[in-house]
Amino acid sequence: MSWPAFLDKVQERGSYRSPHEAERAARTVLALLGAHLVGKDRSDLAAKLPETFALILLNPLQAAEPLSPERFVRATAAWIEGATEQTALWDVGAVLSVAADAAGEDLTQRLLLQLPPGYDLLFGHPVLPRPPAESDTKQP
Repeated sequence: MSWPAFLDKVQERGSYRSPHEAERAARTVLALLGAHLVGKDRSDLAAKLPETFALILLNPLQAAEPLSPERFVRATAAWIEGATEQTALWDVGAVLSVAADAAGEDLTQRLLLQLPPGYDLLFGHPVLPRPPAESDTKQP
């Protein structure tokens, strides 16, 4: 995906007033995300992003431990000047949903397997609970 196309989609999804705001959100969210992904999946996602964002993903901010989705949002808020947790949640959703579109369904599912539960909602790809099997619903 090209730089302008990626940024345009982030700007549209995030309802940002300027490309600068969309870029700021994308840089922060992808830097934090990169600290939580490893190996081929991270490099496969980087290959789907514009070069500048790929480099940010591949050279992430340091994370001491995997962050829950809630802590990921709080960390995003801490890195974006003037952000609140509510605006950071909006930023995360805008960026990660565009990244998921660029990645495609298979890669997105592989990425979600590396992340703590709950990131599916941040990526805009909620995992629906498995319907009970017939054997699960039978009475003894």
